Amino acid sequence: MKKNKIKTIFIIPNLMPGGAERVMSFLAKNLNSSSFETTLLVLGHEANTAYDIKGANVVFLNKTRVLTAIPNLILHLLKEKPQIIMSSIDHLNVSMGMISPIFPKIVFIGRQASVSKASSDYQAKSTNTFFSILRKWALRKLNYIVCQSYDMYLDCKQEYQIPENKLKIIHNPITENFSVKHNEPIDKNRVTQFITVGRLAIIKGHLRILNVLSNIKYPFVYTIIGSGPEKDSIKNSVDALNLTSKVKFVDFTNDVERYLRESDFYLQGSFAEGFPNALLESCAVGTPVIVFDAPGGTREIVEDGVNGFIAKNEKEYFQHLNNLEHFNPKTVSNSVYSKFDKSIILEDYKSFFLSITKSK
Repeated sequence: MKKNKIKTIFIIPNLMPGGAERVMSFLAKNLNSSSFETTLLVLGHEANTAYDIKGANVVFLNKTRVLTAIPNLILHLLKEKPQIIMSSIDHLNVSMGMISPIFPKIVFIGRQASVSKASSDYQAKSTNTFFSILRKWALRKLNYIVCQSYDMYLDCKQEYQIPENKLKIIHNPITENFSVKHNEPIDKNRVTQFITVGRLAIIKGHLRILNVLSNIKYPFVYTIIGSGPEKDSIKNSVDALNLTSKVKFVDFTNDVERYLRESDFYLQGSFAEGFPNALLESCAVGTPVIVFDAPGGTREIVEDGVNGFIAKNEKEYFQHLNNLEHFNPKTVSNSVYSKFDKSIILEDYKSFFLSITKSK
């Protein structure tokens, strides 16, 4: 007799562009179908879908806010009776922790997306005291928390007092089959191409990259892909530093892979990260990286001298930029595929889910 599959629901607020949305939709589509029956439950509207969900079992609740979706979400869980629920993004994880006592037979898993302690200094507004207390209580009600990096694991353990046996480190996967770019040595006679992809926010550190670039004398073009609240501030800094002719802004594109492949180096200025997908994908196509040392998954992706460099401060960052070294694209790509290939990460999730259902 064929064994029963483990009914698993992945819950996400919406499918707008974002790392959590990409990973959750990927898991719903690709988790081992012989062992799991998966559903992607989206609280938001189908019209706002930014990812390919063809082949996945997707349910939309068509709500604009997590709070207003909770009654429908509870009804859906009562009807479907899943064995595992995995949610992602802070306010949704808190909501799932709050309702978890209603469903003692379900294993509730929250997927953390940031290092809270490191990120708090760069948030636009501080979280109120009541929500901070509620968050700690609710996260401890979850059965498990998946952390994308070791720093995130320590953050959950120290900031939220989550027991070690409820924490699991599983990195983000390289979700696409990227082709590696050609091996072309650095040519000082042509314009060097730099790139950064991500939200234009203070925590992403665009301004300190621009400060360093303003001291570079060789010809270059720096492409910034993304949008966000700091767009005007970044553009003003570009003008003030006399970099207007050297910096190009792209608000949104579906062709990030091409931009990464055509660049010589990926630049990351972040003060803190979760598990930076754009950085990972840059290495996947063979484009090396120059990053600032920061809490999060950066140190688990970047191998100093193998696929790029990690700088402690702007002085070190300048030294790397001013003395660019050649990296073999295949070596850069292999450094991340050997650890974060989708087959490896999917097996990690499969093993984890099987182990927690057996112990429930």
